[in-house]
Amino acid sequence: MNQNRAIVVFSGGQDSTTCLFWAKERFEDVIALTFDYGQRHSNEVDHARAIAEELGVELIVFELDLFSRLTKNALTDESLTIESHDGEPPSTFVPGRNHLFFSIAAMVAYQRMAKHIVVGVSETDFSGYPDCRDNFIKSLNVTLNLAMDAAFELHTPLMWRDKAEVWALSDELGAFDYVRERTLTCYNGIPASGCGECPACILRNNGLNHYLAQRKEK
Repeated sequence: MNQNRAIVVFSGGQDSTTCLFWAKERFEDVIALTFDYGQRHSNEVDHARAIAEELGVELIVFELDLFSRLTKNALTDESLTIESHDGEPPSTFVPGRNHLFFSIAAMVAYQRMAKHIVVGVSETDFSGYPDCRDNFIKSLNVTLNLAMDAAFELHTPLMWRDKAEVWALSDELGAFDYVRERTLTCYNGIPASGCGECPACILRNNGLNHYLAQRKEK
């Protein structure tokens, strides 16, 4: 198993692109893994391809046409409204998505002999998604290692960072302007600051404004 090879689960959004820069700084060989799963903002796959090419990173794209048949959610069904309610996951929650994505990432890591798997989940600003929590990641890490008799390390560099702190990390990595201008986080498929109205945009832009205010004070 290659100690200096990492698989980054990559969407071309703010969080995963920050993780990609983070991984490139730490590992000699970085491979990005992107999923085309019928998401309403499917042009994020094109952004992922463009970013990987610009950063000189190998990109693997997997097509998964199953979430719309297994679950009802606003991320893969445009007839549903994007909404959230206190105490419940938002309508964009895709049950089992991260479990499946990270398991496939481990399968790719096994075949490519990569020890490290990097994912951009956060329990601090996680929008109510249960599969972004630290206990899930730690549990899955154990399960994957048992399932494949391997010694993978799942890295979550954003786990305890709110969105302002994620922006700060991108700045520390020298990638602030790139992440701000080139990534796509918006559920409506609008790059950079996005539509400004969907939950992903609100979270991203509130964090950006908070970080810019902090940076101005220094």
